[in-house]
Amino acid sequence: METRNHEKVTVMKQIKSRLGNIGNAITGVGAEARRLAKEDSRRIVHAFKVGLAVALVSLLYFFDFFFDGFGVNAMWAVMTVVVVFEFSVGATLGKGVNRAIATLLGGALGFAAHDAASYTGDKVQVILLGLSVFVIAVVATFCRFFPKMRTRYDYGLLIFILTFSLISVSGYRNDEVWDMAYGRLTTILVGCCATVLVCSLVRPVWAGEDLHKLTASNIQQLGTFLEVFGGVYFQEEAKDDKNQVLLNDYKSVLNSKGVEDSLTPLQHRAKIKEPCKMIISESSSALRELAMGIQTMTCSPSRDVHVVNAKSAAAKLKALMKTGLWPDADFLGIVPAVAVASLLTEVVLCTVKINEAVAKLASSARFKKVDRGIKKELSLDKMQRTPSIEGSHINIVVE
Repeated sequence: METRNHEKVTVMKQIKSRLGNIGNAITGVGAEARRLAKEDSRRIVHAFKVGLAVALVSLLYFFDFFFDGFGVNAMWAVMTVVVVFEFSVGATLGKGVNRAIATLLGGALGFAAHDAASYTGDKVQVILLGLSVFVIAVVATFCRFFPKMRTRYDYGLLIFILTFSLISVSGYRNDEVWDMAYGRLTTILVGCCATVLVCSLVRPVWAGEDLHKLTASNIQQLGTFLEVFGGVYFQEEAKDDKNQVLLNDYKSVLNSKGVEDSLTPLQHRAKIKEPCKMIISESSSALRELAMGIQTMTCSPSRDVHVVNAKSAAAKLKALMKTGLWPDADFLGIVPAVAVASLLTEVVLCTVKINEAVAKLASSARFKKVDRGIKKELSLDKMQRTPSIEGSHINIVVE
């Protein structure tokens, strides 16, 4: 009797434990969902937009009027919406055009291959169809390795292979190849049109806006990194938790982890402190001005002053390094300091290039000019990094 009671107690404990794990998992999923929604409310809108588009094209299958015209091919419209609908309008349009063109070309070539093979004998027809599928699959798959093709047309190449194979192979058992190709193409076009309309008319998301914000945010982060790194490296600021977080966030930009972890003695750093601090200060200020300019689409004349000062400090640092600062110092001991100096001179060169690129952008986009006396402060609170949209697959190619 006691053994049975003990077994029941054990079973109840196991059930409670498993129920507790399930409850914790559900709570964790709910917390993650709230975090994602709070980080970017557009994700919720995107989910509803996909549901709306799928529901609309499903009418082709539910109502007899549409089903009599499209038949079972109506399901291709639903599948098109599911695979084509992306987060931004541009990505959705690009994927829709890719799918439509690939389906058209694949269907046309598949129909042509079937028509040409049908004039031969049965055995020869099988060989020709099999050979055509093999050649098309090999060539199209190899084209996917070309960088430009992979970036822009990878999805289209996959659909091209799929459509060609389905039309050419299915035609061997089904004589109504034209009806099959026509039905699939029309339903895919319907699905693409419905997807693009919903994506562009219902709370549209433009990739250019995210690119705009992300570019400004990245430049601003570089300036913040330089400012914090300079204070910590020369031990003018305590390496507190906030600064450590900033260093960890932006350290990958300059690949400076190894340098920071192997700092040299203070006497080595002190000899290059003045020009390095000037480079850090002026480059950071220039990057912040550039970031604010991109964010607000304005031109600040002070950014050129900061760039000129940074170049002057870099020239001074180069001249100082050539004079032989550490004649009696151990070579291995001064290597990290030299590496930091080299990185900072590269930072100045990169800042100059960024300034030139932003100047061209300002001229093309006609940024507004601001008075020299107006000083706009840029902080992390005012400019926040654009949240990543997982699963959006946005490709932005700048040539």
